[in-house]
Amino acid sequence: MATRLVLAELAAVYRDVSDVDMAIESVGGVDAAKRVVAGEAFDLVILAADAIDKLIGGGSVRAGSRVDLVRSKVAIAVREGAAPPDVSNEEALRQAVLAATSLGYSTGPSGNALLTLFARWGVAEVLKDRLVQAPAGVPVAQLVAEGRVALGFQQLSEMLVAPGIRVIGGMPPGCEIVSTFSGGTCTASRHPEAVRALLAFMQSPAAAAAKRKHGMEPA
Repeated sequence: MATRLVLAELAAVYRDVSDVDMAIESVGGVDAAKRVVAGEAFDLVILAADAIDKLIGGGSVRAGSRVDLVRSKVAIAVREGAAPPDVSNEEALRQAVLAATSLGYSTGPSGNALLTLFARWGVAEVLKDRLVQAPAGVPVAQLVAEGRVALGFQQLSEMLVAPGIRVIGGMPPGCEIVSTFSGGTCTASRHPEAVRALLAFMQSPAAAAAKRKHGMEPA
């Protein structure tokens, strides 16, 4: 879901500069991986790099086809109108987390990295009853906007256009969480050459501005 908007924009541009039409379906990463493993007739899958590697290892994505596309940072948000805590450095963020009545985080690598950070701080046990993991395909920003969590952590790209929230900053130095999203050719694809051309475009300098516009950096 973190790549939903940037992929839609890049797909529209690619349609204009090529004779290739495509349909992109954006779903939660866990569901996407399951559907690829199940053998649905997808040509291309874009997921976190480690998820692509697992699909390659399992034979659902062609070996050697992984192309790194974007680096995506995790940001922090509160509900619109709520007083924002200080998150400018690691100790300030730790205190903000301990003071929060509830904490929202996502599935996938960024959520796992956040839990690892809490464990490193030695506060995982204290926080366990306050942690709310967003269901697959549901943005953490939605939980924040609805008041279901006081402090939300998710990819900046998903929070930039979300209504009802205020992004109060990124993860401070020493706590950064950055995910690399990559594309790979599904073994079920009957158009591997077209997929390679599309991924080459998405990795090219021509795609860099769109990536930055959506809160990401070229990989």
